[in-house]
Amino acid sequence: MSPDEEDGDGGTYREVKRRTPMMNDKRKSDSCIVPEKSANKPVKETGAEQMEGRRLVKRKTLETGESRTPSRKKDLTVFERIRLAAKGKQVMTSLYHVVYNVERLREAYFRLKRTAAAGVDGETWQSYREELEERLQGLSNRLARRAYRPPAVRRVYIPKADGRERALGVPALEDKIVQQVVAQILTAIWETEFVGFSYGFRPGRGAHEALDALAVGIRQREINWVLDADIRGFFDTISHEWLMKFIEHRIGDRRLTALIEKWLKAGVLEAGEWRASEEGTPQGGLVSPVLANVYLHYSFDLWVQQRRKRRAGGEVIVVRYADDFVVGFEHRSEAELFQEELRERMRRFNLTLNEEKTRLIEFGRKAAENREQRGERKPETFNFLGFTHICGKTRKGKYQVVRKTMRKRMQAKLKTLKGEFRRRMHSPLKEQGEWVGAVLRGHYQYYGVPLNSQALESFAYRVKRLWHRALKRRSQKARRLTWEKFKKVSARWTPAPRICHPYPEARLAARYPRTFGRWQTVTT
Repeated sequence: MSPDEEDGDGGTYREVKRRTPMMNDKRKSDSCIVPEKSANKPVKETGAEQMEGRRLVKRKTLETGESRTPSRKKDLTVFERIRLAAKGKQVMTSLYHVVYNVERLREAYFRLKRTAAAGVDGETWQSYREELEERLQGLSNRLARRAYRPPAVRRVYIPKADGRERALGVPALEDKIVQQVVAQILTAIWETEFVGFSYGFRPGRGAHEALDALAVGIRQREINWVLDADIRGFFDTISHEWLMKFIEHRIGDRRLTALIEKWLKAGVLEAGEWRASEEGTPQGGLVSPVLANVYLHYSFDLWVQQRRKRRAGGEVIVVRYADDFVVGFEHRSEAELFQEELRERMRRFNLTLNEEKTRLIEFGRKAAENREQRGERKPETFNFLGFTHICGKTRKGKYQVVRKTMRKRMQAKLKTLKGEFRRRMHSPLKEQGEWVGAVLRGHYQYYGVPLNSQALESFAYRVKRLWHRALKRRSQKARRLTWEKFKKVSARWTPAPRICHPYPEARLAARYPRTFGRWQTVTT
């Protein structure tokens, strides 16, 4: 071997002679091959052992198929590995084994809400835990054999702010466990594809992120017209045929798609009678929000995104939360054309716009000035995610979007609380006070946005009035409880109204510093 010749492992060798006095003449003439120190390259022996001539010790090297440094992939969960694999845009063909894994089912069980209502089987979270491991193993075996049959969902109705009722489906407990696992799989796959203006039912996103994006977009872009749209009975009119096509676009595991199809066809149990489900997905199931997002991703989001890039004439912003979405336009002609095309697009996928709630209004930075020049009243307002959006100004006269608590939402909440106060009328005062404090804190956490202090104070005052009235009805003696005495008592449990959220620009600048910097093109 010549000097500096490479060996098979990428290192270099040089020929040297040993010059040790203890050696005999024969060994003095011999030569040996000693490797030079090199960079960190995979070799059969470690550098220290080669240079010192020590005997090899057992250790994990690349020959054993393991890295000399810990791999981060070992710490990834199965859903994170699915998410990484989904980035390749290929069809996922082996996912069903995750569904019937006992460990995944156990994790899903403990993620369920422990006080949730029971389904048609009457099983609650606490009763199912009595023989948890045996039941989870049985559920896993049925899923593995594909013998699992989802029961019908129990139909219940809850009142809405407009006086109507919203139909919800309550699945059985085991159904919730399996749906939880499947929802995590679907989220891991499609979260890599969902567009940026989609906010509903997505990890790390919520209603306030959608509200902030809308407020900043209207204020900093040339937006003069707003289309506030709503889909009529969206969850009840989803086409099963289209939904399964969308699912099979990324999932090729027939066992998993068949399970999803079973949920869609399970039917509804209402007043003791079973009714088949030809369309729609029960609102209330754990997998329904993800399926709804997948449906709107292909039927609405991708279409809007492509149209905005290729055909939009002027500025366009979009914010969608579940089936409620707001689209802002610079020009009225563009907004009217979009509205017509949107109706056709929805009709193609078995959806219909709710014409009562879908409105095109003049709203934006120049709306008030333009309407004043035409001799018209102030710009109209629109509602989105529980807030009424108003064209307003700062103290310095700059344009801003003011968000106030929707009147209907507040009235509906107070009406519900009035009945609850009557039900709790004779409960201990401490118990009532802790409950009222929790109600107010929850209200502040959602509606406590900048410029909404007046609505928060109004809500707190009216809640205290309802409580005071309920306490006075407890007995003849309680009727002498004056308002001044009550305020001293209630101050112990009722927190003062406070703003819990920063200004939209501050939140977005902190969360997306690079992206938000490019947004700031309009400052006055």
